[in-house]
Amino acid sequence: MSALSEEEQLDNLKSFSKKYGSAIVSGILIALIAFFGWEYWQKKTLAENQMSTAKVQQLMDDANAANGANAFNDLSATADKIVKEAPDSAQAIQTQFLMAKLAFDKGDYAAAEKALKKVENSKVKDDGLIQVLKLRLAYAQLAQKKYDESLKTLTAVTDPAFKATAEEARGDVYVAKNDVENAKKAYKSAWDVLLERKQERQILQIKLESVGVLVDDPDVERPVLNTQVEAS
Repeated sequence: MSALSEEEQLDNLKSFSKKYGSAIVSGILIALIAFFGWEYWQKKTLAENQMSTAKVQQLMDDANAANGANAFNDLSATADKIVKEAPDSAQAIQTQFLMAKLAFDKGDYAAAEKALKKVENSKVKDDGLIQVLKLRLAYAQLAQKKYDESLKTLTAVTDPAFKATAEEARGDVYVAKNDVENAKKAYKSAWDVLLERKQERQILQIKLESVGVLVDDPDVERPVLNTQVEAS
């Protein structure tokens, strides 16, 4: 722990929030959820159904090619049709993940939240997928300064595989609220989980330092790079 005063810690917190806040709400940190479970789910889904129906793949292709003022609404209508046809499927959630991402990309966080809420109560038999859904929803709410709603959404992230991510997300919410003490607790909880797993998370270390908590670099084995250059 550092010896920074509360005033200095709050100044650091505000500085951190100003510097990295755009990254939080733009979805960069949401993408990092992959580190704690998204890759697991994606590989599992690919193995089981190869991204499933041609309809989902077509929607993804259409999204890549979309342009114009009405493109998002057209894609949303297609996504809603997929959800209506199979509301409790992984494919329904995939479509809304895509719509949420598109909404994030254009800064429409309310639309991102709306897209995710359409499948929030899905009965799909994949706990990992539901946990990712809750995490993304929490960040969509955070981006709109719906702090209490975001914290409530995070209470549904209970799978141990996502504990570090959920605690870090809580810390992000408390940062936005200028709640130094609770931000410390949440980030430190996430850090402790990572230490136990022997995993690195440099951005989390930066966040901890921003609220006045200094931690040692984790003792993690890293690959040794061969820097020798063969003679030509």
